[in-house]
Amino acid sequence: MSRISQKFADLKAQGKTALIPYVTAGDPKPNATVSLMHLLVAKGADMIELGVPFSDPMADGPVIQKAVERALAHNVSMDDVLEMVREFREKDAQTPVILMGYLNPVEHMGYEAFANAASSVGVDAVLTVDMPPEESFGYTEAMQEHDLDRIFLISPTTPVGRLRAVNEKGSGFAYYVSLKGVTGSRDVDADDVAVQMQRLKGEVDLPMGIGFGIRNGDAAYAMAKQGDAVIVGSALVSLIEANEHKDLYEIELAIGNKMQEFRNAIDRADAE
Repeated sequence: MSRISQKFADLKAQGKTALIPYVTAGDPKPNATVSLMHLLVAKGADMIELGVPFSDPMADGPVIQKAVERALAHNVSMDDVLEMVREFREKDAQTPVILMGYLNPVEHMGYEAFANAASSVGVDAVLTVDMPPEESFGYTEAMQEHDLDRIFLISPTTPVGRLRAVNEKGSGFAYYVSLKGVTGSRDVDADDVAVQMQRLKGEVDLPMGIGFGIRNGDAAYAMAKQGDAVIVGSALVSLIEANEHKDLYEIELAIGNKMQEFRNAIDRADAE
């Protein structure tokens, strides 16, 4: 059982919903990322999504696009991201780490070389936004060979055929994009998500993480009632942007307070 599957099993046994925060590797500067990852865990993260900087982040809104630009200004590469995970693992061998990004950097390394490198430093899963499961020949096999979970996106418009492909090719969990649009573009619609979750349960057996549009505790509370994990990104990354010229302490204080808001809301929903 992978670290992610074990985490979901443990949380289910406790009647809890996972909190999965996202940060972009190298934002606001490379030497801040590992410290931020440890802070996220200390403030209640059950897993971490670590964004791999890429020059054309087409699924992301302005907030994460700017984060990627800040990271790329420091020339943060895939090798740098993997080194950050390796360093994180020196103190944390338990928290699952998911690399989230785009296919180009993975293809540049080659599926086998990437999967080997990622697994060797302690990566648990990969989510490549622009890799549909139907076209993942070679990719899926390389990830499986190195015990990396394959996470695919599902949206409100995903047809049944692709849902079944996600169920077949994916592992760890499925990422439900709760709205039509890019990250951080608007607020999540709780009623629509509830309807969609009922539709998906008949096709996808994987745990369901819900992301996009979760800006505050109220939204996190509502999503904890619907999914197995609540994924938050732009709400945290926007705080990095607002404090990027301040000391790391100030950034971590802002991130920590927001994480506490999300954690408290999810725990409240789980307790009801």
